[in-house]
Amino acid sequence: MNPSPTLPAPSICEQARRSRDARFDGLFFVAVSSTGIYCRPVCPARTAKRENVRYFANAAAAEVAGYRPCLRCRPELAPGSDEGQRGNRAVARTLKLIEAGALAEQSLDALATQVGVGARQLRRLFVEHVGAPPISVHTTRRLLFAKQLLTETALPVTEVALASGFRSLRRFNAAFAQANRIAPRELRRHPRAMAGAPLRLRLGYRPPYAFDALLAFLRTRALPGVELVDGHSYARVFGPANTPGWLRLCAWPGGEHALQLELHCPQPTQILGVVTTLRRMFDLDANPQAITDTFRADPILGPLRRREPGLRLPGGWDGFEIAVRAILGQQISVAAARTLASRIVQRWGEPLPTAPWPGLTRLFPTPAALAAADLREVGLTTARAATISGVAQALLDGRVDFRAGQSLDEFVARWVALPGIGPWTAHYIAMRALGDPDAFPAADLILRREATTSATPLGTKALTELANRWRPWRAYAVIHLWRGAADTPPRPRRTETMA
Repeated sequence: MNPSPTLPAPSICEQARRSRDARFDGLFFVAVSSTGIYCRPVCPARTAKRENVRYFANAAAAEVAGYRPCLRCRPELAPGSDEGQRGNRAVARTLKLIEAGALAEQSLDALATQVGVGARQLRRLFVEHVGAPPISVHTTRRLLFAKQLLTETALPVTEVALASGFRSLRRFNAAFAQANRIAPRELRRHPRAMAGAPLRLRLGYRPPYAFDALLAFLRTRALPGVELVDGHSYARVFGPANTPGWLRLCAWPGGEHALQLELHCPQPTQILGVVTTLRRMFDLDANPQAITDTFRADPILGPLRRREPGLRLPGGWDGFEIAVRAILGQQISVAAARTLASRIVQRWGEPLPTAPWPGLTRLFPTPAALAAADLREVGLTTARAATISGVAQALLDGRVDFRAGQSLDEFVARWVALPGIGPWTAHYIAMRALGDPDAFPAADLILRREATTSATPLGTKALTELANRWRPWRAYAVIHLWRGAADTPPRPRRTETMA
């Protein structure tokens, strides 16, 4: 079989595993034929002989080849790869859908139809480009997550099976034993968490990672009652209101390349979805080396990247919530938009019977709640109120959505067809709700000003043409330019926004 196009060159893999380079963690895995085990390139175990080593682009490919995950470096802790951002379009789209849980809800035939190819062709493409069929990718993802839950929490095995997407305990036990050569309960001899306590999970990333800068972005936009953001952590509540959950995310103690998630989730079946959402929201699977390679020599972004390495895309918990914030942020300041959003939460957000965490008291309003609401009651203009109500109804009707796997052009086209939604708003939503790395709200005044040394801001068309050299990472250029503008003394200018 030819090497996967997503696998780094063998010489790079060899150098990275020998130096235990954390920048390549999750971008490939090291399989050792003499032990039958596959590891992360950062594994602290003794370096294997080169003739015994094989490289795989992902864990699923290693497991299909007959290797089992290392119990020492724990491949389940590796950040995700960027396979879903490049390579074959059908494969990339399918990988995003699998990550979003598509194969837990539908058959491979249905998924292939959604992507626009036949099931047999999709399997062939996956074997060629990923090294494993779609079902194997899906199963490996679930089993590695189960392994993390078994190792780091005191969840009963039955709940671990449910949390990792298995509806049958028998099937879970059989699949886990086959992949790991060990029964699930054998990892529960020394549980690392007290029963009844919040789950404590490690969410890995590739360095560098500017966590403080991401928190600063979220802190200025945090909605009282729904979120709490300070200089060290992010916390929020999530529904349903009758059995709400809460989470808190902070840096992992000791300087490890990971965030620490404290999670209270009443429904085990929600846990994997929560973790997936947080990985997107905090951009934990980004490949900073690829972004750096694009920006390094750029006269505008090069200095900004060196000043603040590891900037990530600050995502959002919920697509509708981000859409409402984006609409509110049209042509007004961040602080003013936050004030209006807070009023909407207090007026139409569902109050919780008891705060699950101090200060977390409400859920963000649903599309159904705002579709019929008169938003002028909290100070919105008639036009902006109509836009938000129209977006809420469009989501209920299925005219727009936040499903994984759709292209940026497809997403933008559907959203700008709605009254009151222009390209700036659609790209901003794509950047923060979908985590699209190439979204680019080119009409943004701050971007047009910061992308030139001239006293006159660039036009939208000129900026769009200039930004072609930043593809496919234009959204990261946005964050660098916004961050650079916040760190420099303001020039005289008219009202603008960074949403």
